Amino acid sequence: MIKTNDFIELNFTAKVKDNNRVFDTTVKKVAEENHFHDHDYKPIIVCVGKNDVINGLDEQLVGKETKKYTLEIKAEDAFGKKRHDLIKLIPTSLFIKQNIKPAPGLQVNLNNIIGTIKSVSGGRTIVDFNHPLAGKDLIYDIEILRIVTDTEEKANSILSQVTDKCEILIKENKLEITSNIKEKTQKKLGEEIKSRIPEIKEVEFVKLGNTT
Repeated sequence: MIKTNDFIELNFTAKVKDNNRVFDTTVKKVAEENHFHDHDYKPIIVCVGKNDVINGLDEQLVGKETKKYTLEIKAEDAFGKKRHDLIKLIPTSLFIKQNIKPAPGLQVNLNNIIGTIKSVSGGRTIVDFNHPLAGKDLIYDIEILRIVTDTEEKANSILSQVTDKCEILIKENKLEITSNIKEKTQKKLGEEIKSRIPEIKEVEFVKLGNTT
């Protein structure tokens, strides 16, 4: 039975409940059927209870076994309820100045916040800054493949969320990471690794290409 802080390998396919539209998956066949080409589609390793997946799914993993499940995730436990204060009326002229022709459905970036244009009327453009799945109940078809016990696999699963270029070496209870991870990220990442993997007591970062 799966507990908080367990590392597990799983496959999932995520759908919007009201129309059964697939919006994410780890299964290559499902990805091909839905014309997804963003990345490699393969099982993922997550640490339960650490928000590696959306909150509603994370909570429901506790107590499960290594088999298939279909889980319903309420909107408030997924991408949140739709907030009306995040729907903004913006002068169309602001888009014109940036050489953007506003049109319904177009995604725009304003002040580093992504929004979707809902309508354009004269000199006014309505932009929704809610997550596209806000207010939606979701269905997750999951298969828990195994509980991961190997320390190296655990460490790699955490590092893969930050970089795809690193090498690790474990000596007793010390983890050495060779990478180009920025220094300001290293301390926080090291503490996170030690928190999730108690058998690792020390984390050292070595710059990629450094032979010393």
